Amino acid sequence: MTRTVTILGGTGTIGDNMLDLLRQHKDTASLYGLSAFNNVEKLIRIIQEFSPKVVAIPSMPEESDLKKICAEKQIELLIGEGAIDELAARKVGLVVGAIVGMAGLSSVMAAVKAGQTIALANKESLVAAGHLVMPALGQYGAKIIPVDSEHNAIHQCLMGQERDAVKMITLTASGGPFLRLSSDEIKSVTKADALAHPNWVMGAKVSIDSASMMNKGLELLEASHLFGAAQKQLSAVIHPQSLVHGFVEYLDGSVIAHLASADMKLPLGFALGLETRIETGTKPLRLTEIAQLDFIEIDRDKFPCFAFAEQVIDEGPEKAIILNAANEIAVEAFLHDQIAFHQIATIVGKALDDKSDGDASSLEGVFDLDKKARLLALSYCQTL
Repeated sequence: MTRTVTILGGTGTIGDNMLDLLRQHKDTASLYGLSAFNNVEKLIRIIQEFSPKVVAIPSMPEESDLKKICAEKQIELLIGEGAIDELAARKVGLVVGAIVGMAGLSSVMAAVKAGQTIALANKESLVAAGHLVMPALGQYGAKIIPVDSEHNAIHQCLMGQERDAVKMITLTASGGPFLRLSSDEIKSVTKADALAHPNWVMGAKVSIDSASMMNKGLELLEASHLFGAAQKQLSAVIHPQSLVHGFVEYLDGSVIAHLASADMKLPLGFALGLETRIETGTKPLRLTEIAQLDFIEIDRDKFPCFAFAEQVIDEGPEKAIILNAANEIAVEAFLHDQIAFHQIATIVGKALDDKSDGDASSLEGVFDLDKKARLLALSYCQTL
């Protein structure tokens, strides 16, 4: 029986890797649904190759052939504000949540309420609303398989183990492009410098987050929800080789680690196989060819974004929402040459210091607080 797959955010790098896996496993898996935001040209190329049953897009660009092509191929086309959520709720074998940022939260929750198995790459959904998403999994019979390389590694290290025996969960970070720079040197880096990740090919937002180490901080927040861990049970270290993706220390002193080549197809393949191992085309890891494995403490003074995220793990969801929203606004401002790279942390810090009230006990409250935090961060961007 062929497993059906829906990719939410199918024109990004996660989508590219999942589509490559579908090419490799076309006899056992097929593309049912696909969504995109504004990269319609790439969306059309994917449609031409894979002929999904349903395509969703929030708005239709002018002078687009999308409607015509979908009609010719008898593909159902969903257009509008709720189109992606509607697609996320259509029952399939696997939903890939690959929309970047808070924009992906609504569709992830729609998939959860539909009882889907979700390959989750959208960390912001759990950073901002993990306190709502995780309890809903049991309520609606849904399941999350994390596909960030680090969380997928921890997920595998925990399989078959007693959770009460876990002492410490450690994520690894490449250190990004600025690992060897001083704090003063970081103040003069360019957008091109920040986008040049040494080990991974990622979208612009994730690449900037990696450069600031906010990505690793967000991943710690995500891990706290995924694995039910408090701040004292979570840590991260810099591992420039990006071969060890995470490890778990147990009460008896044992440490179980996950090693693999830096390739997103590996965690995505684990999800596509529904936690069974399938061929992914990932480069084999030859331990005899590895000169050494380095592990370095994270300099929180040089990477304040990481420190901010680490500090809010046990402070409740409101602070995490503010952190995530302010960071998204600051990263966007940096990508549009409106602020300097080091000012991303300045804006996040100022937003966290604000004393505005918020209530994140509902999804509506999460979105309201997120909106307020974004407006606040925008005002800071304009005054720097």
